[in-house]
Amino acid sequence: MGVAYPYPPHHPRLSYVGKHAYFLTFSTRARRPLFAAPPHVTLVCAQILRAAREQSFEITAYCYMPDHVHLLVSGVTDTSDCLRFVKAAKQYSGYYFQQAYEQRLWERYGFERAIRDDIERASVIGYIVSNPVRAGLVSDPRDYPYLGSQRYTVSELMEICEYR
Repeated sequence: MGVAYPYPPHHPRLSYVGKHAYFLTFSTRARRPLFAAPPHVTLVCAQILRAAREQSFEITAYCYMPDHVHLLVSGVTDTSDCLRFVKAAKQYSGYYFQQAYEQRLWERYGFERAIRDDIERASVIGYIVSNPVRAGLVSDPRDYPYLGSQRYTVSELMEICEYR
């Protein structure tokens, strides 16, 4: 019998509430390529957008890779709570995925990083935009169907990060 794994600690001096930006990554359970199927992406994206709406977040950039999703999210009010957003996004999407496909969607933990300035924001957008190219899925980010933003076109995201 194994020891329970402790939750990874959150940043001790960050409240996670307010008009802050975060780079988030969630992996599918056992890294299965669940986001290779368009209906899976559509269902999960709708639930993450629902959570963003309810928790006052904007999805600045997203990329659904076959076995994980990258999100750059920004709080839009002084009461936007990133921890509540993450909880709601994973709960909603996980629940509806389980109902539709009879399998668990997410690994328990994800990756989070608070974004400090516009330079780091552009760097994260660059990482997200280039992810499907680095993985060999497309040669141009504009050709990847699961890359986008609530606010920008893919071409605008590419301009922000000066993608080459």
